[in-house]
Amino acid sequence: MTLPLLRILKAGPPPPKVVLLPDGLFFTRSIAIAPGSSASDVAGQVELALETLSPFPPAQLYHGFYWPPGADRALVFAAYRRRFTNEQLTGWDTAELVLPSFAALLGGENRPNSTLVVPSEEGLTALYFEQSPVPSRIVFRAIAADASEADRTRAQEQLANAVAGNRATILKQPPVVATSASDRDLVFRAEAFTSRMPANQASALDVRDKTALADLRRARSRDLVLWRGFLGLVGVLFLLALGEFGLVAAKGWQSRQMATLNQQRPVVERVMMAQNVTTRINDLSTKRLLPFEMILQVMEPKPASVQFLRAQTVGLYGLNVEAQSTSPAGPSAYQSGLSALPSVEKVEVRDQRARDNLMTFTLAVTFRPETVKAGTAP
Repeated sequence: MTLPLLRILKAGPPPPKVVLLPDGLFFTRSIAIAPGSSASDVAGQVELALETLSPFPPAQLYHGFYWPPGADRALVFAAYRRRFTNEQLTGWDTAELVLPSFAALLGGENRPNSTLVVPSEEGLTALYFEQSPVPSRIVFRAIAADASEADRTRAQEQLANAVAGNRATILKQPPVVATSASDRDLVFRAEAFTSRMPANQASALDVRDKTALADLRRARSRDLVLWRGFLGLVGVLFLLALGEFGLVAAKGWQSRQMATLNQQRPVVERVMMAQNVTTRINDLSTKRLLPFEMILQVMEPKPASVQFLRAQTVGLYGLNVEAQSTSPAGPSAYQSGLSALPSVEKVEVRDQRARDNLMTFTLAVTFRPETVKAGTAP
């Protein structure tokens, strides 16, 4: 299943629908084009040429033309509409392009002084090229369906050698539309011969009624816009569905993780409890509260005007000292002296109150860990 899908994707989109008409229904002429003409100018010159060349007005003709940009000549081909049967008109309204079979070969590597002979069910068509990339003339020779291979070969050689000095290429198969890597050009192949033509240039080859063709192309452009909008909407819906699927999958994954976490929670709690107990035992065995050592250290820088009232430890390395001073400068002087001690990390003076020339306050002293040791004093 995967390999056929990969082959389809690698091959690209299917070739466009193209209707190739019998060459014998068309007359052809090579006309001169005014220098510097644009594509619209060439279309007008082709209309004028048809009014001169054809006994029928252009409105009664199926016609088209081939003109590479910058060429000094254009190939005009036309056929009387009533020569076409209803069967030959079938499928024109759904086709991408309708043109005579020989026109499918005009986009190939046709060199100057060359002849290209191509077969069809009705006969043989020869395209003669001189200096211009536009063929100087096109000749169709009808061959009966029951003609022998020798008769067909003889007719091929006569058409190939009709112009002396031309290099002839004789094809054994008629052209068919081929898959193109881009929708900007059309590709036709006849055996090893490849004809590639830009889509905007190929549109001039279309022989259908020009007004109806313009309406058809506008409708196709509208349908193409709607189709691309539909594809964009499908893409958005796909992305939304993909996001929803991702949310559902994430929710399922989260539910499984929560279930696993709930299963492991008692084990984790027991491990954390054991770790806390171990830490506590380790602190009790290696770390000791040393209140007297801390008091001895804070006593050293105490001014004579300060008198201790009460001391209280805070954790292993904190000491709150309630004191009073007969001097207003006593608390700040005491704080400065304590801050100068290497073992003290931080000193704060709190709750200063003055009454009857006596100031009470609290010193919150925080010692650096491992600086207060048993049996040591500053």
